[in-house]
Amino acid sequence: MNTQNISDNNGLSPYIIGVIVSNVSGVLSRVSGMFTRRGFNIDSLTVGETESAGFSRITIAFHGDNDIRDRILHQLEKLHDVKEVEVLDKSETVVRELLLLKVRNSSSTRQDIMAAVEIFRSKIIDYSTTALVCELTGETSKIDAFIELMKSYGIMEMCRTGIVAIERGDNCLKTR
Repeated sequence: MNTQNISDNNGLSPYIIGVIVSNVSGVLSRVSGMFTRRGFNIDSLTVGETESAGFSRITIAFHGDNDIRDRILHQLEKLHDVKEVEVLDKSETVVRELLLLKVRNSSSTRQDIMAAVEIFRSKIIDYSTTALVCELTGETSKIDAFIELMKSYGIMEMCRTGIVAIERGDNCLKTR
């Protein structure tokens, strides 16, 4: 996954869609397989349980034109365990991502790393004399900027969740 390119991908528009599905085995495979079979690339995909028992929410970010977006929506709506599909308007949506990043720790760089952690409103969740593990949440651009800054200190390992998104106000993606 290269979330760095969520905002710019060969002039194609970025889209984020929310999908409510039955929380049963194989649904995620069928949803992601639909993209694969049709040659559509997924920039980011996250899935988790919802407030309603028996349902999960999938957040998918991808690039395309209006035709691609419409075809994806139509194909998703045809899948048996898909209950609701909605394109999320970026101006009306809160979008976040989580990063866990392990960086080399030394007495010569520790203070600079700690200053960056504070500026980015990150936090150190594991500390040893040789490594620090930082946790950061925010928009993709913030995550990318933090990673870029930490490269000079020696990133040892990192993992990102991909984006999660929820509409502002009282608009809700619910089951039918």
